[in-house]
Amino acid sequence: MGELAFVGLGLGDERGLSPRQMDVLRAADRVFAEEYTAVAPPGTLERLAKEIGRPVELLDRPLLESERPLLEALAAHSRVSLLVVGDPFAATTHVALRLAAEAHGHTWTYYPNASILTAAASFLGLMHYRFGRTVSVPFPSPGFAPRSPVEQVGANRSSGLHTLVLLDLRPEEGRFLRASEALRILRERDPEGVVFADGLPVAVVARVGRDDAAGWFGPVERLAELDFGEPLQAIVVPADLHFEEAAALERFRIDRR
Repeated sequence: MGELAFVGLGLGDERGLSPRQMDVLRAADRVFAEEYTAVAPPGTLERLAKEIGRPVELLDRPLLESERPLLEALAAHSRVSLLVVGDPFAATTHVALRLAAEAHGHTWTYYPNASILTAAASFLGLMHYRFGRTVSVPFPSPGFAPRSPVEQVGANRSSGLHTLVLLDLRPEEGRFLRASEALRILRERDPEGVVFADGLPVAVVARVGRDDAAGWFGPVERLAELDFGEPLQAIVVPADLHFEEAAALERFRIDRR
């Protein structure tokens, strides 16, 4: 029976891996990676493969969700690693993989790293315990226009809680939902402005954990028209702010003088 190591890459490139994580990857018989929940900066996996002295085999979403490549590798090898951008168990798919490994008699280990689920708040200076349920905005498609993200943001704000809004991505197609487009989608699905009315303060973060990380804060109608550069991006919709949070967000105000 084998052992499956879930290794978090964090939010940057291979330099974000700890010495312990590097030891785990070097000791593995097979190393897999996935980039459907988030993507690493260009060149990361290639450089990492050279450092650990073995290929990093990239799995697309259907292969990962099928569980077959990992289970076959575990049946043939004692040590298999799965490298995940961010933190491994922030996505339910990876919890399903560890349950599948257990069901086939294998063991697993967990090597955490930074996740956008906490890093967005930290970057902006918001209090982690003041966040409500995280929501996601999918790419628009014909006949599919869910209002649930708008409703959940409204429910969080009514409870005095901030909301982290994650954005859809399809890296195999080279498509990443940008924050400005997502804000326009949310406003279109809230035509009466119950939640996303003009003047609603929102924040956008981009490329958190990388050298060119950036943030913006201002009224929703202004941010919906801005270009935030390259992905990955996320939105934070604050509730009423503690005075320290308000002071921290001023650093990112788009019309700051």
